[in-house]
Amino acid sequence: MPTRPRPAARPPAPSLTARQEERRQRILRATALLAARGGFEAVQMREVAEGSQVALGTLYRYFPSKIHLLVATLNDQLRQLHATLGKRPPTAAAPDERVAETLLRAFRAMRREPLLADAMVRALTFADRSASAEVATVSRLTTAIILDAMRCPEPPTAQQLSAIRVIEHTWLSALVDRLSGRASIAQVTLDITTASRLIAAPAAPPPAG
Repeated sequence: MPTRPRPAARPPAPSLTARQEERRQRILRATALLAARGGFEAVQMREVAEGSQVALGTLYRYFPSKIHLLVATLNDQLRQLHATLGKRPPTAAAPDERVAETLLRAFRAMRREPLLADAMVRALTFADRSASAEVATVSRLTTAIILDAMRCPEPPTAQQLSAIRVIEHTWLSALVDRLSGRASIAQVTLDITTASRLIAAPAAPPPAG
């Protein structure tokens, strides 16, 4: 049976003018409001266009699908979180403790609007190659948040970057499990704290041979 070709990734978007960026922010705010009230299914392109006061065709030029729209909303939420953490950084003494503190704060922030969080995470899970740029931005922002918490005087090593990827996956998985009712707050806290200790793990020996 022939396989259906995957949609190609979109080229990088050109820089937006101030007016275009203001319109984009209206779209993201309308999306977040709809998702916070009704979750993933409540985010419909026509309702987003009406809520942000843009033409439906204009909305599709900014975001080709609901998935693109919700992943972009997640990016916007992470940027706001990053800015907040910059003003009120973690206070723990050790780098791994600061990473755990930071990600638990991020977890609590997402839980304040559980329907919105669920919609954004579902979109991230469903995203295909056509949304690869938006998904990559989520990863870059999460990595930046973790690196800021680590406060490394030197650029991260390959092992640290690998640990950060594991921590990112653990944080996202813990969020999914909590939103779906499969994990308690205590379990989420333990998982994130345990994964964050990878930051302090000794360097692995080089592979034999």
